[in-house]
Amino acid sequence: MKRLFGTDGIRGVAGQFPLDEATVERIGRALALTLGSGGRAPRMMIGRDTRESGEAIEAALLRGLEARGAAADRAGVLSTPAIACLTRLLGYDAGIVISASHNQYRDNGIKVFSGRGEKLPDRIEMEIETQVLDGGEPGDASPGGVRPAASAAAAGAVHDAADLRERYFDWLSTAVGPGTPLAGLRIVLDCANGAASDLGPEIFRRLGAEVTPLHAAPDGRNINEGCGTLHPQDLAAEVVRRKASLGLAFDGDADRCLAVDASGRLLDGDYILFLAARDRKRRGLLPGNLVVGTVMSNLWLEKALHAEGIRLLRAPVGDKYVLEEMQRGDVTLGGEQSGHIIFLDKATTGDGLMTGLLLADLVRRTGLDLAAWAQSVKPCPQILVNVPVRDRPPLEAHPTIGPAIRDEELRLGGRGRLLVRYSGTESKARIMVEGEARAEVEACAARLRQLIEQEIGLTEGDRCRNR
Repeated sequence: MKRLFGTDGIRGVAGQFPLDEATVERIGRALALTLGSGGRAPRMMIGRDTRESGEAIEAALLRGLEARGAAADRAGVLSTPAIACLTRLLGYDAGIVISASHNQYRDNGIKVFSGRGEKLPDRIEMEIETQVLDGGEPGDASPGGVRPAASAAAAGAVHDAADLRERYFDWLSTAVGPGTPLAGLRIVLDCANGAASDLGPEIFRRLGAEVTPLHAAPDGRNINEGCGTLHPQDLAAEVVRRKASLGLAFDGDADRCLAVDASGRLLDGDYILFLAARDRKRRGLLPGNLVVGTVMSNLWLEKALHAEGIRLLRAPVGDKYVLEEMQRGDVTLGGEQSGHIIFLDKATTGDGLMTGLLLADLVRRTGLDLAAWAQSVKPCPQILVNVPVRDRPPLEAHPTIGPAIRDEELRLGGRGRLLVRYSGTESKARIMVEGEARAEVEACAARLRQLIEQEIGLTEGDRCRNR
Protein backbone atom coordinates (compact mmCIF):
# COMPACT_ATOMS: atom_id res chain seq x y z
CA MET A 1 0.00 0.00 0.00
CA LYS A 2 1.50 3.33 -1.09
CA ARG A 3 1.64 6.00 1.59
CA LEU A 4 2.43 9.23 -0.26
CA PHE A 5 1.68 8.68 -3.94
CA GLY A 6 -1.86 8.45 -5.24
CA THR A 7 -2.99 7.87 -8.81
CA ASP A 8 -1.57 11.23 -9.84
CA GLY A 9 1.53 11.87 -7.75
CA ILE A 10 1.75 13.29 -4.24
CA ARG A 11 -1.07 15.66 -3.36
CA GLY A 12 -2.30 17.58 -0.32
CA VAL A 13 -2.93 20.99 1.17
CA ALA A 14 -0.02 23.33 0.48
CA GLY A 15 2.05 23.91 3.63
CA GLN A 16 0.71 20.81 5.37
CA PHE A 17 2.17 17.31 5.35
CA PRO A 18 3.28 15.99 2.90
CA LEU A 19 3.66 19.42 1.30
CA ASP A 20 5.28 21.12 4.28
CA GLU A 21 8.73 22.53 3.62
CA ALA A 22 10.72 19.83 5.46
CA THR A 23 8.91 16.94 3.78
CA VAL A 24 9.19 18.50 0.32
CA GLU A 25 12.95 18.85 0.82
CA ARG A 26 13.11 15.15 1.76
CA ILE A 27 11.14 14.33 -1.35
CA GLY A 28 13.68 16.27 -3.42
CA ARG A 29 16.57 14.36 -1.85
CA ALA A 30 14.81 11.04 -2.43
CA LEU A 31 14.15 11.89 -6.08
CA ALA A 32 17.80 12.79 -6.63
CA LEU A 33 18.96 9.54 -5.08
CA THR A 34 16.42 7.34 -6.86
CA LEU A 35 16.19 8.72 -10.38
CA GLY A 36 19.82 8.98 -11.43
CA SER A 37 21.33 6.49 -13.86
CA GLY A 38 24.74 4.94 -14.28
CA GLY A 39 25.82 5.97 -10.80
CA ARG A 40 25.48 9.69 -11.48
CA ALA A 41 23.13 12.30 -10.08
CA PRO A 42 20.22 13.12 -12.40
CA ARG A 43 19.44 16.08 -14.62
CA MET A 44 15.84 17.13 -14.19
CA MET A 45 13.35 19.67 -15.43
CA ILE A 46 10.87 21.23 -13.04
CA GLY A 47 7.71 23.16 -13.88
CA ARG A 48 4.55 24.28 -12.12
CA ASP A 49 1.03 25.56 -12.63
CA THR A 50 -0.29 28.95 -11.48
CA ARG A 51 -1.04 28.25 -7.78
CA GLU A 52 0.38 30.78 -5.34
CA SER A 53 2.11 27.97 -3.40
CA GLY A 54 4.00 26.69 -6.44
CA GLU A 55 7.15 28.79 -6.11
CA ALA A 56 7.69 27.91 -2.44
CA ILE A 57 7.29 24.19 -3.12
CA GLU A 58 9.63 24.49 -6.10
CA ALA A 59 12.26 26.18 -3.92
CA ALA A 60 12.06 23.45 -1.27
CA LEU A 61 12.27 20.72 -3.88
CA LEU A 62 15.30 22.36 -5.47
CA ARG A 63 17.06 22.51 -2.10
CA GLY A 64 16.52 18.80 -1.67
CA LEU A 65 17.59 17.95 -5.20
CA GLU A 66 20.72 20.07 -5.04
CA ALA A 67 21.66 18.66 -1.62
CA ARG A 68 22.08 15.29 -3.33
CA GLY A 69 23.84 16.60 -6.41
CA ALA A 70 20.99 16.78 -8.90
CA ALA A 71 20.71 19.62 -11.42
CA ALA A 72 17.35 21.05 -12.46
CA ASP A 73 16.30 23.37 -15.27
CA ARG A 74 13.36 25.56 -14.23
CA ALA A 75 10.59 25.76 -16.81
CA GLY A 76 8.39 28.18 -14.86
CA VAL A 77 4.66 27.88 -15.51
CA LEU A 78 4.24 25.06 -17.99
CA SER A 79 1.68 22.30 -18.40
CA THR A 80 2.13 18.79 -17.04
CA PRO A 81 2.20 17.18 -20.50
CA ALA A 82 4.73 19.75 -21.70
CA ILE A 83 7.11 18.67 -18.93
CA ALA A 84 6.55 15.00 -19.78
CA CYS A 85 7.15 15.66 -23.48
CA LEU A 86 10.27 17.80 -23.06
CA THR A 87 11.77 15.45 -20.48
CA ARG A 88 11.73 12.72 -23.12
CA LEU A 89 12.70 14.84 -26.12
CA LEU A 90 15.59 16.66 -24.47
CA GLY A 91 17.11 13.72 -22.63
CA TYR A 92 16.42 14.64 -19.01
CA ASP A 93 16.55 11.86 -16.43
CA ALA A 94 13.24 12.99 -14.95
CA GLY A 95 10.65 15.73 -15.05
CA ILE A 96 8.79 17.18 -12.06
CA VAL A 97 5.53 19.13 -12.10
CA ILE A 98 4.18 21.04 -9.10
CA SER A 99 0.44 20.93 -9.56
CA ALA A 100 -2.81 19.60 -8.09
CA SER A 101 -4.43 19.36 -11.52
CA HIS A 102 -8.19 20.10 -11.21
CA ASN A 103 -8.15 20.79 -7.43
CA GLN A 104 -8.63 24.25 -5.88
CA TYR A 105 -5.70 26.56 -5.22
CA ARG A 106 -5.18 25.54 -1.58
CA ASP A 107 -4.12 22.10 -2.74
CA ASN A 108 -0.93 21.34 -4.60
CA GLY A 109 1.06 18.31 -5.56
CA ILE A 110 4.22 16.81 -6.99
CA LYS A 111 4.08 14.71 -10.15
CA VAL A 112 7.16 12.90 -11.42
CA PHE A 113 7.94 11.58 -14.89
CA SER A 114 10.73 9.20 -15.85
CA GLY A 115 13.19 9.97 -18.62
CA ARG A 116 10.74 8.28 -21.00
CA GLY A 117 8.07 10.85 -20.12
CA GLU A 118 5.96 8.33 -18.20
CA LYS A 119 4.54 8.31 -14.67
CA LEU A 120 6.80 6.35 -12.33
CA PRO A 121 5.97 2.68 -11.74
CA ASP A 122 4.52 1.81 -8.34
CA ARG A 123 7.73 0.10 -7.16
CA ILE A 124 9.79 3.27 -7.71
CA GLU A 125 7.17 5.40 -5.97
CA MET A 126 7.28 3.03 -2.98
CA GLU A 127 11.10 3.24 -2.90
CA ILE A 128 10.85 7.05 -2.79
CA GLU A 129 8.26 6.81 -0.03
CA THR A 130 10.57 4.62 2.05
CA GLN A 131 13.34 7.18 1.81
CA VAL A 132 11.03 10.08 2.68
CA LEU A 133 9.06 8.46 5.50
CA ASP A 134 11.45 5.91 6.98
CA GLY A 135 14.80 7.66 6.60
CA GLY A 136 15.95 5.04 4.11
CA GLU A 137 18.49 7.19 2.27
CA PRO A 138 21.76 5.49 1.30
CA GLY A 139 24.85 6.72 3.13
CA ASP A 140 26.30 10.00 1.93
CA ALA A 141 29.06 9.59 -0.59
CA SER A 142 31.04 12.66 0.41
CA PRO A 143 31.26 15.33 3.11
CA GLY A 144 28.11 17.41 3.21
CA GLY A 145 26.11 14.70 1.47
CA VAL A 146 26.79 15.87 -2.09
CA ARG A 147 27.51 12.97 -4.40
CA PRO A 148 30.82 13.11 -6.29
CA ALA A 149 29.01 12.80 -9.63
CA ALA A 150 27.16 16.07 -9.17
CA SER A 151 29.17 17.73 -11.92
CA ALA A 152 28.05 15.05 -14.37
CA ALA A 153 24.45 15.97 -13.71
CA ALA A 154 25.13 19.61 -14.43
CA ALA A 155 27.17 18.95 -17.57
CA GLY A 156 24.23 18.76 -20.00
CA ALA A 157 22.76 21.63 -21.95
CA VAL A 158 20.84 24.17 -19.89
CA HIS A 159 17.44 25.25 -21.25
CA ASP A 160 15.68 28.35 -19.99
CA ALA A 161 11.92 28.73 -19.66
CA ALA A 162 11.44 30.59 -22.96
CA ASP A 163 13.42 27.98 -24.88
CA LEU A 164 11.44 25.12 -23.32
CA ARG A 165 8.14 26.80 -24.16
CA GLU A 166 9.10 27.25 -27.82
CA ARG A 167 10.29 23.67 -28.14
CA TYR A 168 6.94 22.50 -26.80
CA PHE A 169 5.08 24.71 -29.29
CA ASP A 170 7.17 23.29 -32.13
CA TRP A 171 6.38 19.74 -31.04
CA LEU A 172 2.63 20.42 -30.62
CA SER A 173 2.45 21.94 -34.08
CA THR A 174 3.55 18.65 -35.65
CA ALA A 175 0.37 16.94 -34.36
CA VAL A 176 -1.85 18.54 -37.01
CA GLY A 177 0.49 19.34 -39.86
CA PRO A 178 2.27 22.44 -41.19
CA GLY A 179 0.84 25.85 -41.97
CA THR A 180 -2.52 26.93 -40.54
CA PRO A 181 -4.64 23.75 -40.62
CA LEU A 182 -7.24 25.18 -38.20
CA ALA A 183 -8.03 28.21 -40.36
CA GLY A 184 -11.77 28.87 -40.52
CA LEU A 185 -12.55 27.44 -37.09
CA ARG A 186 -13.93 29.71 -34.37
CA ILE A 187 -12.93 28.19 -31.02
CA VAL A 188 -13.54 29.20 -27.39
CA LEU A 189 -10.90 28.02 -24.90
CA ASP A 190 -11.55 27.77 -21.14
CA CYS A 191 -8.03 27.80 -19.72
CA ALA A 192 -9.08 27.27 -16.06
CA ASN A 193 -6.79 30.15 -14.99
CA GLY A 194 -4.07 27.54 -15.07
CA ALA A 195 -1.09 26.41 -17.10
CA ALA A 196 -2.99 26.68 -20.39
CA SER A 197 -3.74 30.39 -19.92
CA ASP A 198 -0.89 31.50 -22.19
CA LEU A 199 -0.12 28.23 -23.98
CA GLY A 200 -3.63 27.45 -25.23
CA PRO A 201 -4.57 30.68 -27.05
CA GLU A 202 -1.06 30.98 -28.49
CA ILE A 203 -0.86 27.53 -30.11
CA PHE A 204 -4.40 27.58 -31.52
CA ARG A 205 -3.82 31.03 -33.02
CA ARG A 206 -0.50 29.96 -34.53
CA LEU A 207 -2.35 27.14 -36.28
CA GLY A 208 -4.95 29.46 -37.76
CA ALA A 209 -7.98 29.27 -35.47
CA GLU A 210 -9.96 32.32 -34.37
CA VAL A 211 -9.69 32.07 -30.58
CA THR A 212 -11.74 33.48 -27.71
CA PRO A 213 -9.98 32.74 -24.39
CA LEU A 214 -11.94 32.40 -21.14
CA HIS A 215 -10.57 32.23 -17.60
CA ALA A 216 -7.05 32.99 -18.80
CA ALA A 217 -6.01 35.54 -16.14
CA PRO A 218 -4.48 33.56 -13.26
CA ASP A 219 -3.88 35.35 -9.95
CA GLY A 220 -2.57 32.41 -7.91
CA ARG A 221 -5.91 31.66 -6.30
CA ASN A 222 -8.47 31.46 -9.11
CA ILE A 223 -7.17 28.27 -10.75
CA ASN A 224 -10.12 25.91 -11.45
CA GLU A 225 -12.46 28.30 -9.60
CA GLY A 226 -15.83 28.01 -11.32
CA CYS A 227 -14.14 27.17 -14.61
CA GLY A 228 -12.24 24.53 -16.54
CA THR A 229 -13.17 20.89 -17.00
CA LEU A 230 -15.14 20.71 -13.75
CA HIS A 231 -17.20 23.86 -14.36
CA PRO A 232 -17.79 24.28 -18.12
CA GLN A 233 -20.97 26.37 -17.84
CA ASP A 234 -19.30 29.64 -18.87
CA LEU A 235 -17.68 27.89 -21.82
CA ALA A 236 -20.97 26.44 -23.03
CA ALA A 237 -22.69 29.82 -22.82
CA GLU A 238 -19.86 31.59 -24.68
CA VAL A 239 -19.77 28.98 -27.46
CA VAL A 240 -23.50 29.51 -28.08
CA ARG A 241 -23.24 33.31 -27.80
CA ARG A 242 -20.39 33.54 -30.29
CA LYS A 243 -21.77 30.84 -32.60
CA ALA A 244 -18.40 29.11 -32.28
CA SER A 245 -17.48 25.89 -34.05
CA LEU A 246 -16.24 24.30 -30.86
CA GLY A 247 -15.38 24.93 -27.22
CA LEU A 248 -12.52 23.29 -25.34
CA ALA A 249 -12.05 23.19 -21.56
CA PHE A 250 -8.76 22.39 -19.84
CA ASP A 251 -7.96 21.74 -16.20
CA GLY A 252 -5.36 23.52 -14.08
CA ASP A 253 -2.31 21.71 -15.46
CA ALA A 254 -3.78 21.16 -18.94
CA ASP A 255 -3.50 17.39 -19.12
CA ARG A 256 -7.28 17.07 -19.55
CA CYS A 257 -9.54 18.34 -22.29
CA LEU A 258 -13.33 18.27 -22.60
CA ALA A 259 -15.32 19.67 -25.50
CA VAL A 260 -18.50 21.67 -25.99
CA ASP A 261 -20.37 21.47 -29.29
CA ALA A 262 -22.06 24.38 -31.06
CA SER A 263 -25.32 23.77 -29.16
CA GLY A 264 -23.55 24.10 -25.79
CA ARG A 265 -23.61 20.37 -25.01
CA LEU A 266 -20.67 19.08 -22.94
CA LEU A 267 -18.78 16.16 -24.50
CA ASP A 268 -16.67 14.19 -22.05
CA GLY A 269 -13.67 11.99 -22.76
CA ASP A 270 -15.82 9.07 -23.93
CA TYR A 271 -17.13 11.19 -26.84
CA ILE A 272 -13.63 12.33 -27.77
CA LEU A 273 -12.25 8.79 -27.52
CA PHE A 274 -14.95 7.42 -29.81
CA LEU A 275 -14.45 10.09 -32.48
CA ALA A 276 -10.69 9.64 -32.44
CA ALA A 277 -10.97 5.84 -32.60
CA ARG A 278 -13.46 5.86 -35.46
CA ASP A 279 -11.42 8.38 -37.44
CA ARG A 280 -8.19 6.47 -36.92
CA LYS A 281 -9.74 3.13 -37.90
CA ARG A 282 -11.10 4.62 -41.10
CA ARG A 283 -7.62 5.93 -41.94
CA GLY A 284 -5.88 2.65 -41.05
CA LEU A 285 -4.19 4.18 -37.99
CA LEU A 286 -5.65 2.01 -35.20
CA PRO A 287 -3.44 -1.06 -34.69
CA GLY A 288 -5.44 -4.14 -33.77
CA ASN A 289 -8.63 -2.07 -33.78
CA LEU A 290 -8.17 -1.74 -30.01
CA VAL A 291 -8.84 1.16 -27.63
CA VAL A 292 -8.21 1.36 -23.88
CA GLY A 293 -10.77 3.00 -21.62
CA THR A 294 -11.31 2.56 -17.89
CA VAL A 295 -13.78 0.82 -15.62
CA MET A 296 -15.63 4.18 -15.61
CA SER A 297 -16.11 4.34 -19.40
CA ASN A 298 -19.83 4.40 -20.20
CA LEU A 299 -21.49 1.34 -21.72
CA TRP A 300 -22.56 3.38 -24.76
CA LEU A 301 -18.90 3.81 -25.69
CA GLU A 302 -18.24 0.08 -25.58
CA LYS A 303 -21.32 -0.66 -27.69
CA ALA A 304 -20.64 2.14 -30.20
CA LEU A 305 -17.03 1.06 -30.67
CA HIS A 306 -18.15 -2.55 -31.13
CA ALA A 307 -20.50 -1.43 -33.91
CA GLU A 308 -17.45 0.10 -35.65
CA GLY A 309 -15.45 -3.11 -35.30
CA ILE A 310 -13.35 -1.74 -32.42
CA ARG A 311 -12.78 -3.51 -29.11
CA LEU A 312 -12.66 -1.58 -25.82
CA LEU A 313 -10.21 -2.76 -23.14
CA ARG A 314 -10.80 -1.47 -19.59
CA ALA A 315 -8.06 -0.37 -17.19
CA PRO A 316 -8.27 0.86 -13.58
CA VAL A 317 -8.98 4.57 -13.11
CA GLY A 318 -5.88 6.74 -13.60
CA ASP A 319 -4.05 7.72 -16.77
CA LYS A 320 -0.91 5.86 -15.66
CA TYR A 321 -2.94 2.63 -15.60
CA VAL A 322 -4.46 3.41 -18.99
CA LEU A 323 -0.94 3.83 -20.35
CA GLU A 324 0.24 0.56 -18.78
CA GLU A 325 -2.67 -1.32 -20.39
CA MET A 326 -1.95 0.34 -23.74
CA GLN A 327 1.69 -0.70 -23.59
CA ARG A 328 0.79 -4.28 -22.68
CA GLY A 329 -1.50 -4.61 -25.70
CA ASP A 330 0.41 -2.47 -28.23
CA VAL A 331 -2.54 -0.03 -28.29
CA THR A 332 -2.05 3.52 -29.54
CA LEU A 333 -5.24 5.20 -28.28
CA GLY A 334 -6.72 5.29 -24.80
CA GLY A 335 -8.32 7.61 -22.30
CA GLU A 336 -10.74 8.45 -19.53
CA GLN A 337 -14.10 10.19 -19.22
CA SER A 338 -12.29 12.96 -17.35
CA GLY A 339 -10.57 14.04 -20.56
CA HIS A 340 -7.18 12.35 -20.19
CA ILE A 341 -6.71 11.09 -23.75
CA ILE A 342 -3.42 9.40 -24.71
CA PHE A 343 -2.25 9.25 -28.32
CA LEU A 344 0.67 6.93 -27.73
CA ASP A 345 2.10 7.33 -31.22
CA LYS A 346 2.57 11.00 -30.33
CA ALA A 347 2.95 11.29 -26.53
CA THR A 348 3.34 9.18 -23.41
CA THR A 349 0.78 11.02 -21.32
CA GLY A 350 -2.55 12.77 -21.70
CA ASP A 351 -2.08 16.24 -23.20
CA GLY A 352 -5.13 18.49 -23.13
CA LEU A 353 -3.78 20.90 -25.76
CA MET A 354 -2.89 18.09 -28.14
CA THR A 355 -6.29 16.46 -27.60
CA GLY A 356 -8.00 19.76 -28.39
CA LEU A 357 -5.87 20.32 -31.49
CA LEU A 358 -6.55 16.83 -32.82
CA LEU A 359 -10.29 17.13 -32.19
CA ALA A 360 -10.42 20.52 -33.90
CA ASP A 361 -8.45 19.12 -36.83
CA LEU A 362 -10.84 16.14 -37.08
CA VAL A 363 -13.88 18.44 -37.15
CA ARG A 364 -12.33 20.66 -39.84
CA ARG A 365 -10.87 17.83 -41.91
CA THR A 366 -13.98 15.63 -41.98
CA GLY A 367 -16.63 18.36 -41.96
CA LEU A 368 -18.29 16.67 -38.98
CA ASP A 369 -21.39 18.38 -37.60
CA LEU A 370 -20.35 17.78 -34.00
CA ALA A 371 -23.63 18.94 -32.47
CA ALA A 372 -25.79 16.78 -34.73
CA TRP A 373 -23.65 13.71 -34.06
CA ALA A 374 -23.57 14.28 -30.29
CA GLN A 375 -27.37 14.58 -30.20
CA SER A 376 -27.58 11.01 -31.53
CA VAL A 377 -25.52 9.58 -28.65
CA LYS A 378 -27.54 8.08 -25.79
CA PRO A 379 -25.28 7.36 -22.80
CA CYS A 380 -26.49 4.89 -20.19
CA PRO A 381 -27.57 6.57 -16.93
CA GLN A 382 -24.49 6.73 -14.71
CA ILE A 383 -24.43 7.99 -11.13
CA LEU A 384 -21.18 9.10 -9.47
CA VAL A 385 -21.24 9.63 -5.70
CA ASN A 386 -18.34 10.75 -3.49
CA VAL A 387 -18.43 9.89 0.22
CA PRO A 388 -15.83 11.55 2.52
CA VAL A 389 -14.35 8.85 4.78
CA ARG A 390 -12.31 8.78 7.98
CA ASP A 391 -10.67 5.38 7.27
CA ARG A 392 -9.83 3.36 4.15
CA PRO A 393 -10.25 -0.35 4.99
CA PRO A 394 -10.33 -2.74 1.99
CA LEU A 395 -13.89 -2.36 0.73
CA GLU A 396 -14.44 -5.87 -0.60
CA ALA A 397 -13.19 -7.40 2.67
CA HIS A 398 -15.22 -5.13 4.96
CA PRO A 399 -17.73 -7.29 6.90
CA THR A 400 -20.67 -5.01 6.06
CA ILE A 401 -19.70 -3.03 2.95
CA GLY A 402 -18.26 -6.00 1.03
CA PRO A 403 -21.44 -8.15 1.18
CA ALA A 404 -23.57 -5.09 0.38
CA ILE A 405 -21.57 -4.43 -2.80
CA ARG A 406 -21.98 -8.04 -3.88
CA ASP A 407 -25.72 -7.95 -3.16
CA GLU A 408 -26.12 -4.81 -5.28
CA GLU A 409 -24.18 -6.40 -8.15
CA LEU A 410 -26.56 -9.36 -8.08
CA ARG A 411 -29.54 -7.01 -8.00
CA LEU A 412 -28.29 -5.18 -11.10
CA GLY A 413 -27.63 -8.43 -12.94
CA GLY A 414 -26.80 -7.91 -16.60
CA ARG A 415 -28.61 -4.57 -16.69
CA GLY A 416 -25.71 -2.49 -15.38
CA ARG A 417 -22.33 -2.13 -13.72
CA LEU A 418 -21.17 -1.16 -10.23
CA LEU A 419 -17.78 0.11 -9.09
CA VAL A 420 -16.88 1.16 -5.54
CA ARG A 421 -13.32 2.34 -4.91
CA TYR A 422 -11.30 4.89 -3.00
CA SER A 423 -10.11 8.09 -4.62
CA GLY A 424 -6.43 8.08 -5.46
CA THR A 425 -6.04 11.74 -4.46
CA GLU A 426 -8.63 12.46 -1.73
CA SER A 427 -10.04 10.80 1.41
CA LYS A 428 -13.22 9.73 -0.34
CA ALA A 429 -14.97 6.56 -1.41
CA ARG A 430 -16.28 6.80 -4.95
CA ILE A 431 -19.44 4.97 -6.01
CA MET A 432 -20.24 4.52 -9.70
CA VAL A 433 -23.47 2.83 -10.74
CA GLU A 434 -24.48 2.48 -14.38
CA GLY A 435 -27.48 0.78 -15.93
CA GLU A 436 -30.42 0.83 -18.27
CA ALA A 437 -32.95 2.30 -15.80
CA ARG A 438 -32.15 5.57 -14.02
CA ALA A 439 -34.41 4.83 -11.04
CA GLU A 440 -32.65 1.53 -10.39
CA VAL A 441 -29.23 3.15 -10.70
CA GLU A 442 -30.12 5.99 -8.30
CA ALA A 443 -31.59 3.63 -5.71
CA CYS A 444 -28.49 1.42 -5.76
CA ALA A 445 -26.16 4.42 -5.33
CA ALA A 446 -28.26 5.81 -2.47
CA ARG A 447 -28.23 2.53 -0.55
CA LEU A 448 -24.45 2.18 -0.84
CA ARG A 449 -23.85 5.81 0.05
CA GLN A 450 -25.90 5.50 3.23
CA LEU A 451 -24.09 2.33 4.28
CA ILE A 452 -20.58 3.70 3.64
CA GLU A 453 -21.40 6.91 5.53
CA GLN A 454 -22.65 4.79 8.42
CA GLU A 455 -19.62 2.48 8.51
CA ILE A 456 -16.59 4.65 7.64
CA GLY A 457 -17.95 8.13 6.87
CA LEU A 458 -16.84 11.31 8.61
CA THR A 459 -18.50 11.98 11.96
CA GLU A 460 -19.57 15.46 13.04
CA GLY A 461 -16.46 15.59 15.22
CA ASP A 462 -14.27 14.83 12.18
CA ARG A 463 -15.95 17.64 10.24
CA CYS A 464 -15.39 20.13 13.06
CA ARG A 465 -11.68 19.25 13.26
CA ASN A 466 -11.33 19.70 9.50
CA ARG A 467 -12.81 23.22 9.53
